[in-house]
Amino acid sequence: MDRVAFSILGIDVMWYGILIATGMILAVFIAIREAGRVGYNDNDVVDLSLFLLPLGIIGARIHYVIFSWDYYSKNPAEILNIRGGGLAIHGGIIAGIVTVLIYTKIKKFDFYKFADVVILGVPLAQAIGRWGNFINKEAHGGPTNLPWGILIDGQKVHPTFLYESLWNVIVFGILFFRRKNKKYEGQLLVDYVILYSIGRFFVEGLRTDSLMIGPLRIAQLLSFIGVILGFILSGILRKRSKNGV
Repeated sequence: MDRVAFSILGIDVMWYGILIATGMILAVFIAIREAGRVGYNDNDVVDLSLFLLPLGIIGARIHYVIFSWDYYSKNPAEILNIRGGGLAIHGGIIAGIVTVLIYTKIKKFDFYKFADVVILGVPLAQAIGRWGNFINKEAHGGPTNLPWGILIDGQKVHPTFLYESLWNVIVFGILFFRRKNKKYEGQLLVDYVILYSIGRFFVEGLRTDSLMIGPLRIAQLLSFIGVILGFILSGILRKRSKNGV
């Protein structure tokens, strides 16, 4: 499949970008619906999205560039070439959490309650965005003889984009059905961090294009940290809820 969806005035529009944009719009729509259900105004989500979406992309790009510095230090003009691919979701997640933290501080919202609203559609957006990797023939795994393997350069490999996409759909389903029976504010955020990190840890182990720091895969390291921090935060928030804080 061609990476280019169509061209406008000689500018190629990539499927990768279309899928990421589609996922983001869907995540915002889901957040707006959830915001209304728990007592926030639609505009609270819309206003946040004006900052969250671009800053999330910038964070994802910065993360990728930092851990691919051997290449970008020699090709600085490529740093801004996001259309060519190269976004690391962990950087986007970190930038997103910081943005929501600042926004809720300014608006005097409960960070954890509002974060639960914002995070709900994120795994579904990620599931959609991963198909851009399929079109770009990137983020795949090593050789396999499994029947669902895909052909890349004449070799059958693990479709790791598919594994992560399916896992993200499952994570979305869990968050969606838990949202009305939360035991504490921030539970959806914690569930997302733990569940996504577990899935990403195992999927990353199959990939052949991992960002590395020495012998360690960055995504696996961050996923491991995410699981630990998720369980710690869960304990803190449960106690906070019981104490009526």
